[in-house]
Amino acid sequence: MIVKKIREELLKHLPEDLPFKVEPPPREEMGDYATNAALVAGGRVKRLPRELASELAEKLSRRKDLFSRVEVAGPGFLNFWVAPSYWQTVVQRVLEKGDSYGRSELGKGRKVQVEFVSANPTGPLHVGHARGAAVGDSLARILAFAGYEVVREYYINDRGRQMEVLGRSVWLRARELSGEEIEFPQDHYRGDYIRDLAARLLSERPDLLKLPEDEALALCRDFALREILSEIRRDLEDFGVFYDVWYSEKELYEKGEVEEALRELREKGHLYEADGALWFRATAFGDEKDRVVRRASGEPTYFASDIAYHREKFLKRGFDLVVDVWGADHHGYVPRLKAVLSALGVDAERLRVLLIQMVNLIEGGKLKSMSTRAGEFVTLRELLEEVGRDAMRFTFLTRKCDAPLDFDVELAKAQRTENPVYYVQYAHARLASVFRKAEEAGLEFPLISEIPLERLDTPEDFRLLKLLDFFPLVVEEAAEMLEPHRITYFLLDLATALHDYYTKHRFLSEDKERSRARLALARAVKQVLAQGLNLLGVSAPERM
Repeated sequence: MIVKKIREELLKHLPEDLPFKVEPPPREEMGDYATNAALVAGGRVKRLPRELASELAEKLSRRKDLFSRVEVAGPGFLNFWVAPSYWQTVVQRVLEKGDSYGRSELGKGRKVQVEFVSANPTGPLHVGHARGAAVGDSLARILAFAGYEVVREYYINDRGRQMEVLGRSVWLRARELSGEEIEFPQDHYRGDYIRDLAARLLSERPDLLKLPEDEALALCRDFALREILSEIRRDLEDFGVFYDVWYSEKELYEKGEVEEALRELREKGHLYEADGALWFRATAFGDEKDRVVRRASGEPTYFASDIAYHREKFLKRGFDLVVDVWGADHHGYVPRLKAVLSALGVDAERLRVLLIQMVNLIEGGKLKSMSTRAGEFVTLRELLEEVGRDAMRFTFLTRKCDAPLDFDVELAKAQRTENPVYYVQYAHARLASVFRKAEEAGLEFPLISEIPLERLDTPEDFRLLKLLDFFPLVVEEAAEMLEPHRITYFLLDLATALHDYYTKHRFLSEDKERSRARLALARAVKQVLAQGLNLLGVSAPERM
């Protein structure tokens, strides 16, 4: 990876902790990479930046294996032209490492938990949840690839008023199905799935409506929870998302975690009583106001559950980093959670919260509503059956998660290059066809040590080689910044370079040596496309 090599060469002559950048310059004629290292270091080492840059240029120019030119620009920038021989050997490095190309030790085995989706088990998952699932699962894949030990977790909100409302919603529909006139409350769950649940429960328990009301409501609640959770799990698995842990909120109470957490906060002096309620001194840790953890009625708040849950994550299970993937409507919740972690002695920076903005589902020129209680929403399952897993996952990862996303259903289904996932998968399939043709022509793939690298000498060859070299850095940046869309953007760039290559060159020609070199390049590009798609949870088809 040339960026790391440039940094290593510069740091042989500069202070180790220098925060300089190495990145592509604004224009191609300014080289392959540029750095502001001399500008940043000038003040530290008491040298004029341009003078220091000239000295660095002279020293780094000696590395003919890495650079064909190193020049000073402006007040002290350094521009690098990478040696063609370096780019050509990228193919060998990619093929030698195989599927591990792009892996890094960034995480150094540190334990990270990614908690995502965690939708209330009160109805089917909608497309907003699907976006969170795509982001969370892809992020878990990227972090694992970058050397972290990753645990995927789903937190089940299976207690509190919402569960009582769910149970009552099913019970009322069951009574309605049995012939009663029911005035259905506006604040209850009203979707067709509630009627379906009621019908299934009545077939299992014909005696439901003969039971005492409290017993019937509990039965409706437990049945609905079990059935909805089963459907959520099935939908996520069909979407390619599998969890290591399903963690129940009810368990937090059964194991005494909530009382234990509140007791610790009380002993540390971070709780007080006012107006009959128990409050956390959140303002002492940067929040805008103090927060209730137990109501005057004696019932713990949802925040109390979250305190216990995050205390358990950090102080009992020992995660080094926790990534919570939440809906954007939870943005106001982040400061209080970080405040309570600080109160518990946990570095709040170890909690990273990603906020998933809404999905605007465009179908027939209309936006679909997402109201769970009204029941007027497009489910994950419906969209999955209409456009497929690959199109959904890739499209959800074409934007930063904190930006709203317009999902065009017709485009996602289209078998044409305007569809981003088709564009990338088609690049992979085109390369697969190259190998089928090579086999038909009896052209053998060269040994890695015998690839005629010097035949990779066109601008289009170098464009692909540079992108291949860049892939490990993209993985590290995606892991560090928690931004899976960086992989998506990279794949689109690589696919564009590959499709452009096809307009100007043939991988297989009469020139056997050039064909062997290009066959090696094709395999390297195909391998990186497949690996990148896998990090997004998207398939890499051999034929299309």
